[in-house]
Amino acid sequence: MTIGGTSRSPARGEGAGTTARAARRAPLIWLVCCAAGAGLVLFAAGRTWATVAFPSAGPRPVQVALTGADLAASLTAAVLAALAAAVAVFAARGIARKAVAAVLALCGIAIAAACRNGVRVENAASVAREHVTAAVAFGGAPPEVSVASGWPIAAVAGGVVLFAAGVAAIVLGGRWPGLSSRFDRPDARRTRGGRAGSGGRNLWDAIDRGEDPTAGQP
Repeated sequence: MTIGGTSRSPARGEGAGTTARAARRAPLIWLVCCAAGAGLVLFAAGRTWATVAFPSAGPRPVQVALTGADLAASLTAAVLAALAAAVAVFAARGIARKAVAAVLALCGIAIAAACRNGVRVENAASVAREHVTAAVAFGGAPPEVSVASGWPIAAVAGGVVLFAAGVAAIVLGGRWPGLSSRFDRPDARRTRGGRAGSGGRNLWDAIDRGEDPTAGQP
């Protein structure tokens, strides 16, 4: 039904409601992805990435197990920076939001780069020498380094998730609500909503009272 140029369609209303709900869910899903990526990096960083065996005078070599956090000390800092940027995305708007999202994407790149450098044999041997005595570390024979692949790849995957989340926020973040809109006073929200839809509601209110809303119009 159309009166005075205003139509009310149940199908259109349902479609708009579905779109609004999807728009509200998108930032939540995005934030969950950020938390999952950061959690994956932190979990993988706590696992053993490399084992270094130093020759010794005894029957067995001296073995040193190194975690991802040992080999790539910047992983934790990069993850914390990424989480802070993910929260700050909702506190910023416009260009500032895009800039914060870019920081999040850069954190993802930094995590992947730290993983790549951390699993280098030279780096593993150097870090392992800090965990043994000088007599063992600087012996005649070079150490044997065994590098795992599973956990470093998992950490890189977490960094890729954070990078993708940053890019998604740059492209789509302009449509997301900010924290400020959640803390608006209820009367302010009602006033904005009333101004937006007052014209259409007035027409239907007049019909409910038995009045002709088109009366008096040229």
